[in-house]
Amino acid sequence: MSQQIHPAQGDDAGFTLRTTPTVAAAALEASVGKIVVARRLVLCPGGYDRQLPVPGWDLPGGMAAGGIQAFIKANGMLPGKRFVIAGTGPFLLPVAANIAEAGGKVLAVLESSSPTAWLPHLRAAAGVPEKVLEGAEYAAVFARHRIPYRTRSIVTEVLGTDHVSGVRTARVDADGRVLPGTERVYEDVDVVGFGWGFTPQMELPLSFGIQTRLDADGSLVGVVDERQQSSVPGLFLAGEITGVGGATLAVLEGLAAGTAAAGGTVLPEKTATRHRRFAEAMHRAHPVPAAWQDWLVPETIVCRCEEVTACQITDARESLGARDVRTLKSFTRAGMGWCQGRVCGFAAACIGAGPGATPTAESLSGSAKRPLAAPVGIGELAALETTDN
Repeated sequence: MSQQIHPAQGDDAGFTLRTTPTVAAAALEASVGKIVVARRLVLCPGGYDRQLPVPGWDLPGGMAAGGIQAFIKANGMLPGKRFVIAGTGPFLLPVAANIAEAGGKVLAVLESSSPTAWLPHLRAAAGVPEKVLEGAEYAAVFARHRIPYRTRSIVTEVLGTDHVSGVRTARVDADGRVLPGTERVYEDVDVVGFGWGFTPQMELPLSFGIQTRLDADGSLVGVVDERQQSSVPGLFLAGEITGVGGATLAVLEGLAAGTAAAGGTVLPEKTATRHRRFAEAMHRAHPVPAAWQDWLVPETIVCRCEEVTACQITDARESLGARDVRTLKSFTRAGMGWCQGRVCGFAAACIGAGPGATPTAESLSGSAKRPLAAPVGIGELAALETTDN
């Protein structure tokens, strides 16, 4: 992927892309030092799991739901034997199903929302019948493997000393407030997977200074027209960076963006419209619980890279007026570690905004403006020469 892209002035002036190596060894030599000039540019960098901290989530064995999915696909094996999957949204279903089909034991899937939240959005759901069929397929897998699916339920604490050993759970109300007397403990747990939706990967589009907005799920996304063109002439966006809506919608947007970038005519796409309506309904039926900050204790780690706690962030907010991510970085180092805020950025922005408040687009932009980096494979690290010095 490109490390730096320079836009020129005017729609026809184009872009200069300076590329860096990828993790694929075969592509290493081909990508070093390459400079590509293009009149149009289509960006579709995707997204990654959104995470909310709870006490103990930083223990080994605590993973993103998508991380579990990626681990299974990349290694052909499971990262553990006994799992609890928690968060919100339809993505929890395929993760749990894949674990079960791969031989793992899913003790429970905990969904913070309720099926009744879909009632105001039945028309949008009916517009994408294939999603209903997918749900039925996952229901069959759940029944076959006897996977408990518990709604209005969350993990309040991950238990263990040097590794995940269990989880404490509770029922919650519509805002995510814990209902007293509903606590329950699952023991002998190897891995707990959290999934609270997805965060668009905005580093590249933000480097151009594109116009942004907050989507229905609170994510920062790019503003595009009917041709998928951003506010920067010649720059087209597709997929999660215009709003998380699933693979089908991402493909349709990519086709539209590619057609427009090539000078073709983009016709109105009814399928894309239906999927956008479904995506908005999904976000509203599976929101991040408004009261999630109540689950934290002062010592809860929020930024795992720099080991910044919840009380350090709240102290910076209340005592030093640090209410945006950029200022929080300066006072607490939250988001300044290896992941550069990819894991903790959304949570830190929410805590900085205050309980029940929504982070502003400006604050989320500050979190997403970070250096670009390519992941390094474990095999490549293992092959590096070591010294005794």
